[in-house]
Amino acid sequence: MKKKRPTYTKWEDIEKEWMKNPNHVRAYEKLQPEFAVIQAMIDARVKKNLTQKALAKKMKTGQAVVSRLESGKAKPSIALLQRLADAIGAKLEIRFIPR
Repeated sequence: MKKKRPTYTKWEDIEKEWMKNPNHVRAYEKLQPEFAVIQAMIDARVKKNLTQKALAKKMKTGQAVVSRLESGKAKPSIALLQRLADAIGAKLEIRFIPR
């Protein structure tokens, strides 16, 4: 008997459905700054062609720390963000932009 392959739903379809709910939209907007920081960290690491392990070594920390930061399971301090910036040869800049 041939085993059925599981069906998968595309993230875009899930997101589209969730965004129909005003409560989900508000929650997403509230978390957007955290998502932006996470994406910026990942983009910076990838741009430098570094693995999590290689970045962690440059930051003098463990790969698990980088993994937790990139997954959103841990919130970075400004000091840790500065260590990340130093490790990739970047300048850390935090700004408040008028709405």
